[in-house]
Amino acid sequence: MTARPISETVASLMPRAKAELTELVAFRSVADPAQFPKSECEGAARWVADALLAEDFQDVALLDTPDGTQSVYGYLPGPAGAPTVLLYAHYDVQPPLDESAWLSPPFELTERDGRWFGRGAADCKGGFIMHLLALRALKANGGVPVSVKVIVEGSEEQGTGGLEQYAEAHPELLTADTIVIGDTGNFRVGLPTVTATLRGMTMLRVKLDTLEGNLHSGQFGGAAPDALAAMIELLASLRAADGTTTVDGLTTDTEWDGLQYPEDEFRKDAKVLDGVELIGSGTVADRIWARPAVTVIGIDCPPVVGATPSLQASARAQISLRVPPGQDAAEATKLLTAHLESHAPWGARIAVEQVGQGQPFRADITSPAYTSMADAMRVAYPGEEMQSSGMGGSIPLCNTLASLYPDAEILLIGLSEPEAQIHAVNESVSPEELERLSVAEALFLRNYAESKNV
Repeated sequence: MTARPISETVASLMPRAKAELTELVAFRSVADPAQFPKSECEGAARWVADALLAEDFQDVALLDTPDGTQSVYGYLPGPAGAPTVLLYAHYDVQPPLDESAWLSPPFELTERDGRWFGRGAADCKGGFIMHLLALRALKANGGVPVSVKVIVEGSEEQGTGGLEQYAEAHPELLTADTIVIGDTGNFRVGLPTVTATLRGMTMLRVKLDTLEGNLHSGQFGGAAPDALAAMIELLASLRAADGTTTVDGLTTDTEWDGLQYPEDEFRKDAKVLDGVELIGSGTVADRIWARPAVTVIGIDCPPVVGATPSLQASARAQISLRVPPGQDAAEATKLLTAHLESHAPWGARIAVEQVGQGQPFRADITSPAYTSMADAMRVAYPGEEMQSSGMGGSIPLCNTLASLYPDAEILLIGLSEPEAQIHAVNESVSPEELERLSVAEALFLRNYAESKNV
């Protein structure tokens, strides 16, 4: 059977896909009840479960994971003797940040400039829709030739490890011959790409205390230690003058051997302002795929509006450290904690709390499943050959799955190309990428089934 019916079928399904993504994006499914009601995540989970039931999945279940969230599971049996493929996505999303900075409401899918805007449109509610499109196209063209398991996580963005812990406690649940993680993205729009590596991460909260209470800055300033000033000093110790991450004992000079990221393209993708320099040293690929990177992602301090002339008694910050392949996230956590504790200025009392951690990941892109994916992408993207790149983000579940199922092949694809602006305001997805990657996934499943029957 030729690929043309698959592409035509997926094209015919795109209006339905847009309607479904609109419904799914409408859930404010941030997996942090301090920011959004837990019912938003529960509603999104039920929506995903209902979608699987409508596609004749069996054993559909809302799995209560140890971190208090729900992952959605379903199983679609294939022909006798067919291999099993696990398809992964997540329905939880990052907070919308400053909603006033969005050009359209973050939880209303809005079409603009040929893209669909909304929080989670690419990362990763669109990934679940991609899986549905691929399966529907196969069902309309001879049937799904493999057994399919789907797992849709509810707390990936929080890094709290609920699904990893659940999988470790129920190792039989997600067994598969091949695993497709639908949570990365092409190097650029129109260039089919599989992700070869992921950086891991560790997340720490640090609190500094210097005074019993706030003080008048005129009466005591200049001698009394200000906790906010101490925090600024401490956080500054995490970077060199050129912006390179500097955590005592952590290797920061690894080089990336593979597809490169030209600086001019990176500046454009990252929307770096004219005249502002990039940070760090080495190639862009070295910096974002092969080396650690520290980021202060939150800090508790008085807002400018309503600020009083006071010395602060306490200050708190949240720090993310991306950990490249070849380094251990647990060891990086120890080094970062020790660095913070040893660099707290003026004898400030310091408390460090770990709130998340995930190991880096490296895929075996020489495995047979990648050949099937390369053939599929060649058809879905005429005239283009599949590329492999790194990704600076983290998907902690990958290492859990690799450890539980060492014989399974793991492929990483998805909709989060640079223009998607995931984790930022005005996140969007390219409907053309959604369509082409759905075709590629459908063809991959067919190719993979045929390769196993040879």
